[in-house]
Amino acid sequence: MVDDDLWALIEPLLPPWPTRSPGPRLVDDRLCLQGILYVLHQDIAWQLLPLELGFGSGQTCWRRLNRWQRAGVFERLHRTLLAELNAAGELDWTCACVDGPRAREKGGAATGPSPVDRRKTGSKHHLICDGKGTPLHVITTAANVNDVTQTLDLVDGIPPVAGRPGRPRRRPECLLGDKAYDSKAVRGELRRRRIQAVISRRGTPNIKGLGKLRYVVEQTFALLHQFKRLAVRWERRLELHDAFLSLACSLICWRRLRKARS
Repeated sequence: MVDDDLWALIEPLLPPWPTRSPGPRLVDDRLCLQGILYVLHQDIAWQLLPLELGFGSGQTCWRRLNRWQRAGVFERLHRTLLAELNAAGELDWTCACVDGPRAREKGGAATGPSPVDRRKTGSKHHLICDGKGTPLHVITTAANVNDVTQTLDLVDGIPPVAGRPGRPRRRPECLLGDKAYDSKAVRGELRRRRIQAVISRRGTPNIKGLGKLRYVVEQTFALLHQFKRLAVRWERRLELHDAFLSLACSLICWRRLRKARS
């Protein structure tokens, strides 16, 4: 269920419907969102969404998800919640962590042979989070894409986060990564962005204590994939899978914000 406080943040972001729209009466937006959340949590096929729950048909919820994603609703919701967390002092900008170990089967665009699962076609999630594990940006690529190639896209993909006096912030002070992110070119680009690279170098022992700092990104992946719809990618259209990803990131941020307020 969508509680009232969360709905108060989401409702202003939804695109308005025409005053006189043809066809039968539209299902309420809030009910459709609850149907989308049901699919995200339970990972059932759209056509199996129970009509007795009152969320409308699976096709109705699917169309609403598609419409809202094209309108940028979920990205703006994620940015709004990050700003609320930042205002509450719940974002740790002293460091950010990156990782991308999760290969996922099925799907259409942005899929490729997985190097860790007998070259089965799949996708991979690349994630950057703050020092407390709050998801800042997620990218979906083919399973055979090297992690290091997505480092700068992850950093540059962090949205400008308001909530504090001054300009919105979008750069952490340092970036933590394992040896998969070791690259001279990446280090140089991070330095140009005034971000310190704390990345273990290939052929040398790991930086002492780095694992204790980077555990938060693994924890965030675990939280993301508790949403069963993200465990296996069924949406052949990449933008719909990314809509679920953004919505899941927003829900993680909302839980942390609600905990901070309590």
